[in-house]
Amino acid sequence: MNIRQIAIFSILVVALAGCAQPGLGGGNYTRGQVRGEQTVRVGTVESVRDVTIDARDTGTGTLAGAAIGGVAGSTVGGGSRANAVGAIAGAVVGGIIGNAVEKNNNDRRGVEVTVRLEGGKLIAITQEKDEEFRTGDKVRILSGQGTTRVTRF
Repeated sequence: MNIRQIAIFSILVVALAGCAQPGLGGGNYTRGQVRGEQTVRVGTVESVRDVTIDARDTGTGTLAGAAIGGVAGSTVGGGSRANAVGAIAGAVVGGIIGNAVEKNNNDRRGVEVTVRLEGGKLIAITQEKDEEFRTGDKVRILSGQGTTRVTRF
C-alpha cells in the first residue's frame, strides 16, 4: 500500500468507528427531552426478558468496507486488469464485512420489563439494558414527549 491508500484506509476506519447509536436506556435523554414534563406512574416488576435492539442500518459500514476492500484489492495482481478485478472483488467482500461490523457494533442489549401498575394494569417497556430489574422490584414509569422509560426506585 502506498501512503495515499493508507490515509484513505485510516479515514474510513475512523468513520466506521463513529457509526454507534446514542444510548436507548432509561437514563438516556435527548437534548429535546431535557426540562420537559413527564408523567410518573408507580408499579411492580412482573417479569423481565432480555432482548436485542437491532441496529439501524446507516450504510456507512457497507460503504467504508467497500472502499477499504477496493483499495486493498487493487493491490492484488500484476497488471491493470488484475488490479481492477481485485478492486471489484475487494469492494464486494469489504462491503459485506463492513455491513456486518456496523450491525454488530450498533446492536444493543435490551430488556423488556413488564410492570403491574398500582391500579392493576399491566404494561411493558423495552429499552436498552442500562439497569438491572428483578421480579418484585418497585419501579417508576416516566412517560412524556413520545418516550416511556422504566427506572428503579
